[in-house]
Amino acid sequence: MSSAPKEVIRTVAIVGGTHGNEFSGIYLQRRYNAEPLLMQRSSFSCRTLFANPMAHQANKRYLDSDLNRQFKTADLADSSRCNYEQSRAKVINAELGPKGAAKTDFIIDLHNTTSNMGPCLILTQPGRIYNLLAGYIKLKMPDAVISRDEDDFAAEDHALLCTVGTYGVIVEVGPQPQSVLRQDVLEQMHEMTQHILDFIEHYNKGTLPQLPERVEAFRYLHSIKLPLNAAGERLGMVHKNIQDRDYQPIQPGQPLFTLFDGTELCYEGTDTLYPTFINEAAYYDNNLAMSLNEKVWIEVK
Repeated sequence: MSSAPKEVIRTVAIVGGTHGNEFSGIYLQRRYNAEPLLMQRSSFSCRTLFANPMAHQANKRYLDSDLNRQFKTADLADSSRCNYEQSRAKVINAELGPKGAAKTDFIIDLHNTTSNMGPCLILTQPGRIYNLLAGYIKLKMPDAVISRDEDDFAAEDHALLCTVGTYGVIVEVGPQPQSVLRQDVLEQMHEMTQHILDFIEHYNKGTLPQLPERVEAFRYLHSIKLPLNAAGERLGMVHKNIQDRDYQPIQPGQPLFTLFDGTELCYEGTDTLYPTFINEAAYYDNNLAMSLNEKVWIEVK
């Protein structure tokens, strides 16, 4: 499928360790530093960035605040936001950005989840290049999941690190416990990252293969919390028949939670939805139980 791109991607950054206890991205970017040929392509330059080294040294997701929520344009310009991650975001923005006029054309941000999501490509913005990338990843990794985590506001109001670049995506792979490495997860992350780099090469050269007409994806709607009492104490947990069934349908009336007294709480909606980040350990500080998504189709061409 040869077609010249409207613009060529010249600079790419692979980011690991945005969360300090998600180890796969950290070790993968270390491997790429040791074996630079793995990220080298003829049509663009590629570098790595270790996003949150202090949190990794402390074996924590973050020290003061979630680094992956600090990249709204207004927040980056706010000098009063000066804790470690807020300051680190400003450094990263200066190095890869600045947001809105970035020197980095494409950012690949590497993440792990404790949820059973498999290899997942998260698209944080709409656009033709993302649709083509979704088709390419499904062609090369049929079992990969495409997620559309797109908000209906301008790019400057996106808080994620990958939005500092002109384009950016998240590679999210699990299940993997925090502060642990799994070979299968690391291999899936490496495979998807390599496919993204190959896609950019083909995109630049106008040599993309024949892609599917459209691909299945899941669009984020909202998150739901664990059952809580008036004091904010947990009353129950994710139902055993929901656990580990990321991207599997939830039907109206299906149990979502089991209270500690054995009572089941059921899904009260009328539409079939699809859960992700089920029982994600990192979200327990906010008592988030899962994210709910609708199934959509991405028109590739």
